[in-house]
Amino acid sequence: MARGVNKVILIGNVGGDPEVRYLPNGNAVANVTLATSDSWKDKQTGQQQERTEWHRVVFFGRIAEVVGEYVRKGSKMYIEGRLQTREWEKDGVKRYTTEIVVDMGGQMQLLDGRPQGGEQGAAPSRPQQQRPQQQPSPQPAQQQPQAMPDYDSFDDDIPF
Repeated sequence: MARGVNKVILIGNVGGDPEVRYLPNGNAVANVTLATSDSWKDKQTGQQQERTEWHRVVFFGRIAEVVGEYVRKGSKMYIEGRLQTREWEKDGVKRYTTEIVVDMGGQMQLLDGRPQGGEQGAAPSRPQQQRPQQQPSPQPAQQQPQAMPDYDSFDDDIPF
């Protein structure tokens, strides 16, 4: 039997500055809202109509750090991710939310370019939340040679 496909591709505008936080293990998580718009001509009135849909997008890992550093309100971006629904209970009521998750299996590209310093309208830099300090792991008495990371196998299309 064939497996299903859970893939979302969106191009839209970011609704607000990303919220970046770090998990206890040091991995970054960034949340943004992404607006996509549909437009059509109403057949009865002949007027142009538009509808905007808002999407919750969650980025994990290195891509979340990139989002926190370069994405700002109004940024135009392309994302590929997967749908995921979460459930929680608040005041005895079950609540649900569906998000687009972008992790190592997904992609993100900024479509409006990287702002240059001194350019009008360039996003102001803002302080980033600091990573939690990790305890150094004890080093073995004999150092073994470390293999160089294989950067070519990391499928990442960062636009800069």
